[in-house]
Amino acid sequence: MIVDLHAHYFPKDYNAILLRIGGRSLPEAARPITARPMREDDPAGIATRLKQMDEAGVQLQVLSPAASPPYAEKEADAVEAARLINDNYAELAKTYPGRLAAFVSLPLPHIDAALREMERGLDQLGMLGVSMTCSCFDRSTAEAEFEPLYQEMNRRGAVLNYHPIQNGICSPMINDYRFTVSVGASLEDSAIVLHLIARRVPERYPNIKYVVPHLGGIIPMLLQRLDNQAPRQYPDLPEPPSVTARRFYYDTVGHGSQAALLCAWKAFGADHLVAGSDYPVLLAFETYRQTFHYIHECGLPAEDVDKILNHNAQIVLGLPH
Repeated sequence: MIVDLHAHYFPKDYNAILLRIGGRSLPEAARPITARPMREDDPAGIATRLKQMDEAGVQLQVLSPAASPPYAEKEADAVEAARLINDNYAELAKTYPGRLAAFVSLPLPHIDAALREMERGLDQLGMLGVSMTCSCFDRSTAEAEFEPLYQEMNRRGAVLNYHPIQNGICSPMINDYRFTVSVGASLEDSAIVLHLIARRVPERYPNIKYVVPHLGGIIPMLLQRLDNQAPRQYPDLPEPPSVTARRFYYDTVGHGSQAALLCAWKAFGADHLVAGSDYPVLLAFETYRQTFHYIHECGLPAEDVDKILNHNAQIVLGLPH
């Protein structure tokens, strides 16, 4: 059975908090007046979700708030939003054991509060790892101010699941042309991989299981070029960038692109691809079953398909498989 590492759920009361808080979750060129609430989920829709999971062969969805994390300039606002979303997710996991679980969301950029919420989420609420976006208020989450979070996750051997925040890598070359989501999201995924490599984060925090979404963006196509050219700017890297990149895990959200999946499989190997769907985003384009079934259609060896769909996410999360 499939464990879907990349799925979302947006409670109505969480969206209400985001609207009340406002804030700056996007760069000025793309920022709305308030924070970014997503399409609200009706609790009654859980039955439909579970039915779609059954049809797709998905045993478990691991929930996170996508590009609408509980970030706020005022610490009290961020903590309120983080506690609410985490409590909502914990209640869903309790109500639907073995079908729904979650990553703990952090009240960033407030590091001490985030450490407290991480502890609560992992130790009290039973969450399976930590969710962070690739940046927070236009600062890469690989930057030095976030180091205490990496230290604690490394101590715990935690799973760290990244997600784009949809700021188009703060680039007018992307946002002014309205490719913030369609292309910018994958560039964010690529950027966090590069930032982690440049800052030598995996070397210093090797016990974290890093999960990057959307097949790693453009990283699968750049491994050799990075090995050839990046050492000019970073001569003290402990290993070739391609080696570090292959230490991460990458989810299979690829909008059904066989070419993208084959590239990531060739670049990273089957052992480092984990099942993900971006539920419910891709339902606008394909069925939930097809989101995973395309992996069967790519011509990969059967044993690699089995690893990707039925084993790797469970290994990363420490679940039976």
